[in-house]
Amino acid sequence: MSEPLTFEMGKFVAEFPTDRLYAKNHMWAERRGDSGTNAVLRFGFSAYAVRLLQDVYFLDWTIDAGVPLREKQEIGNIESKKAESSLYSPIAGELLQFNGELLSDPSAINVDKYGNGWLFEMQPAAVDKSPLLTPPEYLQHLAAVWEVTQRTIKGQMNE
Repeated sequence: MSEPLTFEMGKFVAEFPTDRLYAKNHMWAERRGDSGTNAVLRFGFSAYAVRLLQDVYFLDWTIDAGVPLREKQEIGNIESKKAESSLYSPIAGELLQFNGELLSDPSAINVDKYGNGWLFEMQPAAVDKSPLLTPPEYLQHLAAVWEVTQRTIKGQMNE
């Protein structure tokens, strides 16, 4: 595997493996199996998301495996030291399975975000029309949203 790309988040440096794609909602997508019509993508949170969330301690899915999903459809909820948030599907497709181990102990999201901390697997509706970003495109997206993110973080700290 090649060297990961990095993005500086103040004093913290977030690393992004270059062997996967990324979604604007800060999830990574790793291709599993073949690349044809049976392609399966495994999703998890990027280092950027994990850093902003800090210490995920609760994860709940509001849908079941085998369900067709629309892009940006709500699929669950997450709670952490810093935030409570709904989770949304990064692409359209069929949800195949959740990482069941995270339901009883979501700490793998914090410590092994690009490995055992994966969230779910999907079969994409259209592989060639995916909204997923290449690693360099994702870094450009982060640079574009970082200023707003910093203001949001500072606003939360002043509440």
